[in-house]
Amino acid sequence: MMSSITVKRSIGIQVIVTEQFKEELKQELQEAVDETQRRIDRMEFQSRRFIADLQGADLTQAMNARRQIEAEKRRHEALKQDILRQLADAEKLDLDSEYARGTIEGFVEVTEGDDLFKKLTGSQIVVKDGVIQEVRES
Repeated sequence: MMSSITVKRSIGIQVIVTEQFKEELKQELQEAVDETQRRIDRMEFQSRRFIADLQGADLTQAMNARRQIEAEKRRHEALKQDILRQLADAEKLDLDSEYARGTIEGFVEVTEGDDLFKKLTGSQIVVKDGVIQEVRES
């Protein structure tokens, strides 16, 4: 009797680009840009008050806090620029091309003699406007 076990694996999600998908993706990315900008604005507002209060008590601590806040602001600005690049790329997507949308976890049964790496990798689900078009196994 052959032994088998069920293991977890990642399954790639490929989306066939349609006008609907492009619009949804662009909207999602624009919302991410807007949310990141709101965080930056909120951070600036809160940090001005915090640093002003801190300067009266401890100038060195205020300078350190300002450096940390500026580093965090730069990180958020970089994130915003990355999302804007993704948004520009979304504009250029060709209709009917495939776009890697992410992964989900799934399970596969493996038995003695199986090629483990073949079982664990290469699986994809191809979706068009939310409907599964194809399941690919390598």
